[in-house]
Amino acid sequence: MAVSGRPTPPFTAERLAAVLLLVTYGCSMPPAPTPEPLRVAVLSDFNSAYGSTSYDPEVHAAVRLVTDEWRPDLVLIPGDMIAGQRPSLSDANVRAMWAAFDSTVAAPLRRAGIPFAFTIGNHDGSGHPGHERDRRLAREHWSAPGVMPDLAFVDDAAFPFRYAFLLRDVFFLVIDASTGAVAADSAQLAWIRRMLASEAARSTKVRIAMGHVPLHAVAVGRNGPGEVQAEPDSLRRLLERGGVAMYIAGHHHAYYPGTRGSLLLLSAGAVGQGPRPLVGSDAEPFKALTLLTIGDAIRERTFGIAGDSTWVIDAATLPAEIEGINGRIERVLLR
Repeated sequence: MAVSGRPTPPFTAERLAAVLLLVTYGCSMPPAPTPEPLRVAVLSDFNSAYGSTSYDPEVHAAVRLVTDEWRPDLVLIPGDMIAGQRPSLSDANVRAMWAAFDSTVAAPLRRAGIPFAFTIGNHDGSGHPGHERDRRLAREHWSAPGVMPDLAFVDDAAFPFRYAFLLRDVFFLVIDASTGAVAADSAQLAWIRRMLASEAARSTKVRIAMGHVPLHAVAVGRNGPGEVQAEPDSLRRLLERGGVAMYIAGHHHAYYPGTRGSLLLLSAGAVGQGPRPLVGSDAEPFKALTLLTIGDAIRERTFGIAGDSTWVIDAATLPAEIEGINGRIERVLLR
């Protein structure tokens, strides 16, 4: 039976050479480059005494370390940049504190070309009644020309209190956790759900959330109502459902890398006044800053700081777990 169709061309030496060239070239193609991990510095709780426009030496040293040596891709600030939350302070005093933060911290980062993001702490603009003036002045400061961080915003409608942005393959969600009542804020909860369901979030490999007041207690003197989230598990489950890998918080002035459920919980140490001891530990408290590396996994190195001196903190020396007023978290080693 005859089969119709185009005749097969002869397999010539020229065709053989072309095939060999194609196979050789294809086999020698280099693999796609692995994206560089994102390096993120975490500095928290800068403030000194109420109304102060000066900062401890460790704040200045930490900023120099970040701008001159670490040069990370991003700096995250989990709140308490100034020393407000005192109604007796004048508007001029609050504005002066923001100006001092800008000249001491934000301006050096801008000059170094290092982007930064922050969350509003209770001393910056508490969401509790009676601190509306502080929130108004915080919005005024961060809305001024040249002050707003240069970020790839996904949503900045409620900036500086809550917003979302992208950096490379990481989605950052900044929530208003200036109080422990996030779970009672239905508008914010709806916004969190919307942001985590967005195409911007779903297209990234890693999602990080940041707020000031932590889900669970880690520090002596902060293990009480109002110092932690009132409904930590409901907020945690919301973040977990949205694929958030880590929640970064300040407020407790104590470094502790923990976990509950599938969510990593980083309690950032303070670079300002008043480091606190961990619950269940008799170790001396220390000021600290953290360097995260975010790639296929999240890794961290945290450094104690005193004056200009720094040293690596071995997380394995911290309590294996902390039982606080609203639940237990376990230490995690992110090496």
